[in-house]
Amino acid sequence: MASFAMVCFLLVIYALLVNELTGGTYLVKSYEKQIKSLSQETRSLEVSFAETGFLEQVQQKAKDLSFEKTTSVKYIQVLDTSLAKAK
Repeated sequence: MASFAMVCFLLVIYALLVNELTGGTYLVKSYEKQIKSLSQETRSLEVSFAETGFLEQVQQKAKDLSFEKTTSVKYIQVLDTSLAKAK
């Protein structure tokens, strides 16, 4: 009778330990998903920051060189006898 009680006690302890292990595994997977999501967000923010910095540098350089936005486009007509079309 004592051995039966001991086996039941050990089975209960085993079930509790397996439950604890399963819960820990679930938490680890959940944290890994969060880490992956945050890593992707960090990469996205780094790229955005780099592009923003580059764009600001280009805009500042355009101002320094006194560039202006075009209002109209005029095309140069190339004549048939020009050297550019000669083969």
